[in-house]
Amino acid sequence: MNMAPRKRSSRGLSFIFCCFRGSDHPEITYRLRNDSNFALQTMEPSLPMPPTEELDAMFVELVDELDLTDKHREAMFALPAEKKWQIYCSKKKEQEENKGATSWPEFYIDQLNSMAIRKSLLALEKEDEDERNKTIESLKTALRTQPMRFVTRFIDLDGLTCILNFLKSMDYETSESRIHTSLIGCIKALMNNSQGRAHVLAHVESINVIAQSLTTENIKTKVAVLEILGAVCLVPGGHKKVLEAMLHYQKFASERTRFQTLINDLDRNTGRYKDEVNLKTAVMSFINAVLSQGSGEESLDFRVHLRYEFLMLGIQPVIDKLREHENATLDRHLDFFEMLRNEDEMEVAKRFDVVHIDTKSATQVFELVKKKISHTDAYPHFMSILHHWLQMPYKRSGNTLQYWLLLDRILQQIVLQNDKGHDPDVTPLENFNVRNVVRMLVNENEVKQWKEQAEKMRKEHNELLQKLEKKERECEAKTQEKEDMMQTLNKMKEKLEKESQEHKAAKKQAADLSAQIQDLSNRARFSGVPGAPLSPPGAPGGPLPHSALGSIGGPPPPPCAPPLPLFGGFPPPPPPLPPGGPPPPPGMPPLGGVLPPPGAPLGPGNMKKNIPQPGNALKSFNWSKLPENKLGETIWKDIDDLKVFKILDLEDLEKTFSAYQRQQDFYLSNHSKQKETESNEDTLNSTKKVKELSVIDGRRAQNCNILLSRLKLSNDEIKRAILTMDEQEDLPKDMLEQLLKFVPEKSDIDVLEEHKHEIERMAKADRFLFEMSRIPHYQQRLQSLYFKKKFAERVAEVKPKVEAIRMSSKEVLQSKNLKQLLEVVLAFGNYMNKGQRGNAYGFKLSSLNKIADTKSSIEKNITLLHYLITILEKKYPKVVTIHDDLRSIPEAAKVNLIELEKEFSSLRSGLKAVESELAYQKLQPAQAGDKFTSVVSQFIAVASFSFSDVEDLLLEAKDLFTKAVKHFGEETGRMQPDEFFGIFDQFLQAFAEAKQENENMRKKKEEEERRAKMETQMKEQRERERKARKAKEGGEEEGEFDDLVSALRSGEVFDKDFKLKRNRKRVTSQVTDGSRERPVTKLNY
Repeated sequence: MNMAPRKRSSRGLSFIFCCFRGSDHPEITYRLRNDSNFALQTMEPSLPMPPTEELDAMFVELVDELDLTDKHREAMFALPAEKKWQIYCSKKKEQEENKGATSWPEFYIDQLNSMAIRKSLLALEKEDEDERNKTIESLKTALRTQPMRFVTRFIDLDGLTCILNFLKSMDYETSESRIHTSLIGCIKALMNNSQGRAHVLAHVESINVIAQSLTTENIKTKVAVLEILGAVCLVPGGHKKVLEAMLHYQKFASERTRFQTLINDLDRNTGRYKDEVNLKTAVMSFINAVLSQGSGEESLDFRVHLRYEFLMLGIQPVIDKLREHENATLDRHLDFFEMLRNEDEMEVAKRFDVVHIDTKSATQVFELVKKKISHTDAYPHFMSILHHWLQMPYKRSGNTLQYWLLLDRILQQIVLQNDKGHDPDVTPLENFNVRNVVRMLVNENEVKQWKEQAEKMRKEHNELLQKLEKKERECEAKTQEKEDMMQTLNKMKEKLEKESQEHKAAKKQAADLSAQIQDLSNRARFSGVPGAPLSPPGAPGGPLPHSALGSIGGPPPPPCAPPLPLFGGFPPPPPPLPPGGPPPPPGMPPLGGVLPPPGAPLGPGNMKKNIPQPGNALKSFNWSKLPENKLGETIWKDIDDLKVFKILDLEDLEKTFSAYQRQQDFYLSNHSKQKETESNEDTLNSTKKVKELSVIDGRRAQNCNILLSRLKLSNDEIKRAILTMDEQEDLPKDMLEQLLKFVPEKSDIDVLEEHKHEIERMAKADRFLFEMSRIPHYQQRLQSLYFKKKFAERVAEVKPKVEAIRMSSKEVLQSKNLKQLLEVVLAFGNYMNKGQRGNAYGFKLSSLNKIADTKSSIEKNITLLHYLITILEKKYPKVVTIHDDLRSIPEAAKVNLIELEKEFSSLRSGLKAVESELAYQKLQPAQAGDKFTSVVSQFIAVASFSFSDVEDLLLEAKDLFTKAVKHFGEETGRMQPDEFFGIFDQFLQAFAEAKQENENMRKKKEEEERRAKMETQMKEQRERERKARKAKEGGEEEGEFDDLVSALRSGEVFDKDFKLKRNRKRVTSQVTDGSRERPVTKLNY
């Protein structure tokens, strides 16, 4: 078998396909491309060949990695097992030599991002520019020669986006340099791989960014861009992407048309023959690819439409000038352009039964169209178009051009758009579907009927929606009331059971005590002692006096204990200990080893801590010491910072916060509320009737009318809602609040009563106030209804605030991590502070937020808080999770206890007002439809219990808060929850920020180390690739995309439609040279 398939790389496959050239003894031979004097070497596998099935599986992985064509894959799989094993061993040996290749894409991506940031070349020296270009060239080589996994990894890391971002951010100097050319080469190398090509085509803006590079004056870059765009036209789905990219380029470069730059490059002389011919060949090959590929392969209309753009730009005279270059490849492309144009124009002429159409002659074109549609149904519309054209504006100024442009685009879309509404070219008019428009014209009457029907259904839908919303509100209110009542009943049941049990226990305890007293009385009465006084009448079982009991021979018994208080009371506390605590055991001196002088109090004030002293002066920690007389029953009596000194690295602490050390490099080792204001005032301009009666203030009447128009209820409906306490949920809470502003005053009532015989003439607002004044206790009813509706919402607002104080107090009292943190901070402060500021047993909580004020003397960005977190992560890792212990702190820090108590007071007084109104209404005779008593009685039963429950919660929260304040040695009278918990909240936020900053610094250091390691690996790789570069120049074989570009450049891709003979003869033109119309050319096939 004699085959010469394509190779992917100079090192990867140059030795593999020699196996296809003979059937002799299997061996692997490869060329050492760096030196042609070396002979071919034979490689024998050093390992035994595995079983056939295992070998086949291993060989499939190898072939998949090589990204071969189907033909070459078949040839590889057809090899005998011995040759497969030799190829596999050789390839694996090569991969071992290049070990670590899969990590290289990260290096290139980092380099690309770094170069994109440093946009300008002006500040770079020649060596820096060469180094940057060398890196990009190295990436281009890697994309061509490295295994498939390299390309896959590069794609997964979004390497293409890095290249495109670099291309978009280049300045002028970079865009004219070799770096630009190399970047385009990288994209071309990536597209040489099937997976890479699919990735480039699938990218949203890749082809657009590549097209932007046409702005450069660098001919090599421009040629590379045109070759890529031309080759993309040959790829399925690529043709339309290229047309869109050229339209994008038109806007980017501010050109008049999308192909203006190409025609300019065709007509421009640079004085450098080779570069000029290469550029013009690339332009012509691109134009031919755009015309003949994609929709141009099948659609004559599309080719004529697209070619007309080039003809309008004057391509024909330019083509005639290009013949002077006498370049075979360029002439090949020129011949194909003219041949395709000639054939298309003959096809168009056949439609009108003529030999040739002079498209430059407006008269001939008009006569042909007129002749074609005469005596058809379309002719009247044709004449209508002509008549309306006569009425088109023809002034040179204004928007005249845009009118003709609109007509032109509509006609283009009518001609090009297919039956499915797809446009082969970029759509001239967005959302303009010709087929749909035609269908709409046919069914215009049906559409009108559908619109009327839709409008009717929309109105019905809105009405039903309003009814549904009303029913839903009513249902939600009833459900909420039911749930609240069930919860209240359950709580009342639990409370009743608890009180019943307590009552039984107290009753039993009282009975036991009575029995004991009776027993003692009986024993005293019947003891048989002469002269013993009897109990006075009316006091049976009274206790015997001590004198009576003392007369008995034995010593008098101890006095009886006083009776225990009933209902679970507690006995009185024991007498307090003398000041200074209990005396020490005999023979043991007090703490410190020296007995205090007589009368001196035993406390920490006379104790000196054994704190280690730093060798040099340190920066001070600005804390506030807690007075020693306030250390009593606080958290500080259990904290011992002396044991922390055994764990801390005091030398490191001294070095970091030395008062005199100079700066040097240092690396660390380790809901806003949104207010929305809404203004939604509707203005109602109502005109009064001529004979309307209005006796109340005009401004008040106007505002009342606005309210009634929003309420959308009649006076009778409002009256019924108030009497029934709004059972049907007709009155929203906000409307009730507004109604309270329009309660009839006494003056209003007196005036309206005088005109009650003219009720029919009353204005809307006057009549509303009059009818509401007829409701007994209208204002009190309205206030009770508003309180009832708002009660659950107000309780739901205060309960989380109370709960936040309660939970936060518990958390700070119980947190072991907080205690450990305070212990470490105390040790830091005592070590860093001297004199009066040191030797502390505790500190005020506000000092926590001063930790970050102490800066490191080594690195100004490092504070004592950063250092503290580092120590905690190493020595006390659990303390770092202190946020988990104090989850409720942020909410508690927002609670103002004074405002909270005011809200409780308001709820309490509101509840009492409703109870008073209920008592009044119970005494009044019942009237039809009045449900105030039944509804409010039920509400009061539930609301009273709910409020008492929340009040109990508040008392518990205040008690816990007081304990928490005392626990930390703070003053209970002055400290409020927002201030107390605000200290913790601020500290926790600063703690989290400093922790994140530590993490960022740690990642930055790791990233720098990783980059340094990558650069070292890359230098080693470059050393290995130095010899391979010469081999690349000498004979690197191309991939699929390279083959496509080469065929496009040479014109071979058009051979299926165009086969010219060498002795082609050109026919002289029958049209004058000055004419823009192209001469008819006959070509020999």
